[in-house]
Order: sequence, then structure tokens, then C-alpha cells
Amino acid sequence: MRVLVYGSELSTATAAAALSSVGHEVKWLPHDDAPWTTLAGEDWLRREPQLAAQIQEAQESGALEVVTELDARMAFDVLWLALSPAQRESAAALLQDSRLTRQPDCVLVNNSTFPVGDTERLQHLLGEQALSAALPDTLEEGRAWASFTRPTRWLLGCDDPRAEQKLRELLRAFNRRRDAFQVMPQRAAELTKLAINGMLATRISYMNEIAGLADTLGVDVEHVRQGMGADSRIGYEYLYPGCGFGGPSFSRDLMRLADVQVASGRQSALLEHVLDINEQKKETLFRKLWAHYGGALAGKTIAIWGGAFKPGTARIDHAPVLTLLNALWAQGVHVKLHDPAATPALRAAVGPRDDLVTFVDSPYAACDNAHALMLVTEWKTYWNPDWQRLASQLGDKLILDGRNIYDPDFVASCGLQYRGIGRRADPTSL
Repeated sequence: MRVLVYGSELSTATAAAALSSVGHEVKWLPHDDAPWTTLAGEDWLRREPQLAAQIQEAQESGALEVVTELDARMAFDVLWLALSPAQRESAAALLQDSRLTRQPDCVLVNNSTFPVGDTERLQHLLGEQALSAALPDTLEEGRAWASFTRPTRWLLGCDDPRAEQKLRELLRAFNRRRDAFQVMPQRAAELTKLAINGMLATRISYMNEIAGLADTLGVDVEHVRQGMGADSRIGYEYLYPGCGFGGPSFSRDLMRLADVQVASGRQSALLEHVLDINEQKKETLFRKLWAHYGGALAGKTIAIWGGAFKPGTARIDHAPVLTLLNALWAQGVHVKLHDPAATPALRAAVGPRDDLVTFVDSPYAACDNAHALMLVTEWKTYWNPDWQRLASQLGDKLILDGRNIYDPDFVASCGLQYRGIGRRADPTSL
């Protein structure tokens, strides 16, 4: 099929690369906010596993062509929109562009996170007889290629069997192991995507509330988590307490769901509380540090491991580390930070702040002459450090584990003080 993919999101780049890899003829029109000359140099795109290589391979083969504008001589079977929420009107402008040439049975695919009902709105711009489908973006950052080409599910919102047939054919190469399509009306698919992320965020925030209570009561929250997860009605997924979640898609979906609630006249106190808890948890490591030193933080040097909002990505959108850095700097703390991928994004975000932060090339370099270590992003490279080396490096032998990836008793046995989220341990002798 001939496909026009429009946008500059991770979902756009992944769709363009994946569809062109299985025989479709794909034209990719990046959004003006991030043209290809900018996208090609983006660190998040280059570091997304397999994606940059797949894009290059598809371009070299001729299956994928990046274009800068529409050409009336191009005719498309599928219009694939993958835009940010702020680019809604760009989608409308494209569909009304006189240079856009469609085949009679062309299908509009809305892969963007727009308000519920926007797929219908966009379809009407093409005419009452146009075919459309909502295919909400369910990619996982850090494994976008894998989640597109080997999906666990597609949320397919279709109100016309012809559109469903066309979409099934378009994605047939990625739907062979089992039928991954969950077909439902368009509005239902759009709301389902938002509702899923709302539920996941609620689980995380609830677990963080329990971790705070466990801290107060002197209970190891890991025992509580294991007990809750073993209940078949609950399960273990997204039941890990931590120092807050972030990310462009997850955060935007929650805000979009909140907007939908307000627009419908059904404002959600639950969702507002979930968002509030998450923002508070982004400061939890700072509060633990403050308590440990009795507020005397001026002049301290703190090592931070991890700045990306999650392992496997170079992005820092809404990442907890941003809130944490501001809180530390306000108290006169100098930070030494290491991240395997997100350092360029962090440098760009914080600007020239050499007096407040030093970016280093290795985890142990961050700990040299530091008083304490904060683990913020659970990259695999941080899971099994040399504890004896850390004990010799950290002046106050303090570990603040924002993801509960370490064994408190083992860390304490190495002569370090451990403070996690709802967990703690002290060495018998310091």
C-alpha cells in the first residue's frame, strides 16, 4: 500500500520505519515543528533500539522517502497521523490541503493522542464517505520497534468494516502469531487508551502511598508488595513504589484524560489526587536526604545515578530528576550526575550550570568525593555495583534508592546506610 505518515513523534518514526520494512511504499512528512534535519540529529531517536538503523535501511532501499511537502502527484491508500496533542490543528490543515490526493477507499488512521471524538472530527473533514480508524499509540519508549513489530495488542477503533479490513491488511505482517486486534468503536478505543494509563498511574501512586505509610510504621514495603501481588485479583504489574513517574506519552495521556473528565462535566478527584501524589513523590529522595542531615545540606555533594524518565530511553520529559535537581540546588547542593543516554538532554534542559551540576562519564566518577548517592533511574548498569568501592567513595556512606532495586540488608552489610521507598537498613557499626 501507499502510505503517507505525518508527524515527528516517536510513534511516527516507528510507523514509517516498520511499515516500509514489510513492503509498503511510505512517504514520511515530518511536522514543521521538528523537520527531518532536526529529527535526524535527535539523541532520543538515535538511541531508540534498532529504530535509526531501520529508518536508514528503508531509505536506502527506497521503501521510505522523507518529504518536506505534499505533492499532488502522490496518491495514498492510507493517511497515518501520529502527532502530539498540541498539533491537532495541523492534522486538520493537512486533510484540507488541496495538494493531498487520496485513493477512493483511502483510510485515515489516527495514531495521535487527541481528545476523544477527534477521529470522527477529522473524518468529517474528508467527507461523509471517508474511511477512518482510531489506532491509539501504545508504543513503549525504549522498545518502540519491538512493541510495534511484535505487539501484544492493537486497540483498533473502527466503525466501518471496510476500514477494519484495510487496517488488518496494512498491519498483517505484525499480526501473525495471534490476533492482536481488539476491535471496538472509535470513541471507545480513544477512551480505552487514556483509561489504561490512568489505571496504571493509579496503581503506582497507590503503591507509593502505601510505601509512605510503611516508612512511618517501620514496615518493609517489599513484604506488603509481595503479599498484594500474590493476590490474583491484583497481580504484580505496576506495583512498584518509586520516586515518581514521567515520560512524554504517559504524562500527556494523564493530562488528556483529566481534560476529558473536565470537558464532560465529570471532574475526577481521584485522577487529580493521583497526579498530585506523583508530583510529591518526585521530591521523596530530597525529603529523605533533608531528614538525614537535619536540613543542613548547603555545601554537600550528591551523586545521582540516572536522569532519563525510564531505562532504555534518552528522554527526560517530566522526569523526576528535574524536580529533584531544583530542590537540591535550592539548598546549595552540588550534584554529580551520570546517565548512560540522557546526559545530552539534561545538559540542554539545565543549561550552563557548572557551579551546580557536573556531568560525568562513569557511575563511579559521580561518587568520587560525594557525600551520598541517589539512584533515580534503574538502568541495568546500576543494579550490581561494587559496594566496597562505593563505601570507600561516599563520605557519609548513604545510599538513597529511588527504585528499590537493592537489597537493604546486603547494602547495610557492606557498611552503608540504605534508604529506599518504604525500606531502610543500617549497618551494625558505621
